[in-house]
Amino acid sequence: MSHLFPRHCASALPTAVKGDGCYIIDQEGKRYFDACGGAAVSCLGHSNTQVIEAIKSQVDQIAFAHTGFFNSAPAETLCNQLIEKAPAGLDRVYLVSGGSEATEAALKLARQYHLERGEGSRTKVIARLQSYHGNTLGALSAGGNMWRREPFEPLLIEMSHIEPCYAYRHQNTDESDLEYGLRAAQTLEDEILRLGAENVAAFIAEPVVGATMGAVPAAAGYFKRIREICDQYGVLLILDEVMCGMGRTGHIYACEADGVSPDILCIAKGLGAGYQPIGAMIATQKIYDCIAQGSGFFQHGHTYIGHPTAAAAASAVFSQISAPGMMAHVQTMGELLAKALEERFGEHPYVGDLRGRGLFRGIELVSDRASKQPFDPKLKLNALVKKQGMAHGLMCYPMGGTIDGKQGDHVLLAPPFIIEADDVELIVDRLSLSIEAALKIAGVPSHA
Repeated sequence: MSHLFPRHCASALPTAVKGDGCYIIDQEGKRYFDACGGAAVSCLGHSNTQVIEAIKSQVDQIAFAHTGFFNSAPAETLCNQLIEKAPAGLDRVYLVSGGSEATEAALKLARQYHLERGEGSRTKVIARLQSYHGNTLGALSAGGNMWRREPFEPLLIEMSHIEPCYAYRHQNTDESDLEYGLRAAQTLEDEILRLGAENVAAFIAEPVVGATMGAVPAAAGYFKRIREICDQYGVLLILDEVMCGMGRTGHIYACEADGVSPDILCIAKGLGAGYQPIGAMIATQKIYDCIAQGSGFFQHGHTYIGHPTAAAAASAVFSQISAPGMMAHVQTMGELLAKALEERFGEHPYVGDLRGRGLFRGIELVSDRASKQPFDPKLKLNALVKKQGMAHGLMCYPMGGTIDGKQGDHVLLAPPFIIEADDVELIVDRLSLSIEAALKIAGVPSHA
């Protein structure tokens, strides 16, 4: 009898017993190709000897020292590595244990920054619909996925949510990418003016939206205009790269592709590559100096921030993802994966959109390509795709509620950076089998 409290009480999941490169092996010896990194986490696969040795070496020295009493060399090293490659202006790293903690820290830092500057009226945070920023109450308040929010709505902090930058659903046929990007960005200025600029503390967004929409990048010009709007009204720009950052899109920091630097940036997942739980909030020197020269104390903290063993693991991970040639490889494999998906699904009657950057790819499933009509949520097509993927030895990340938290299905792919051309072919082959099997079980007419 199990005493484990699982994610789904009725689930009967296999037990993972071993990792081997891009594969996870269960108790029966079945091998699953991890084409989603769990949740875009395992960027270096499951048996990276450099990271494993870094963890062992650190534990041999000291596993944990509370940051209320000590600093640690691994934490200092990791922070230096992160800032060396960081977007312009970012200079101070606050190490946490995961993405939700990074978001919580960012929201609280934004508030304290304005408070210490004498602008205590700035209490409002603006986010986007269909975003995901974590599952703690503050992070969930920022998130714009209605299905996740609904049960806990009475507990959440009031925040504003504007339309996402979602070209497949919202771009007009007579608009260029740039025209749409600028129109989508304008909704932020409109909301700031509605709330009163003197009341707005921050705007938070994912450069490439992950779990809730399926690898949706912003349209051309969107984030540059967002940056201008934030600067104009004194609003802090928080970018959430928890899922899309740390090389996932072919750039160490995802916002590099959009040519912008945030005031605060959140990372996690790929930072530790699954070997240790770790995340980080990175702030500008300007924000840090405001706190340092004011109260001198960021009124926040968790027990495991700056954990030496986690920092040692992340340092070994970062050394590899930032090594010469790694991002070029991610970009090359990303282009190869995009091409393979286009060849297999580009004309598929139940695939409406293929999108993403680097090794972060999304497939949106629709019941009709012409009208972009989603499948009936009652079919739970996304869950069927996941189940059939596992049956075919493929881990992928399907989700429902793509459009509004209730309607829409997509599949997210985020394979390890170490994949090669043969792996791309395997992913697409197994994904095709899984989608076709799911459609058949759902009673969707065959397109053959």
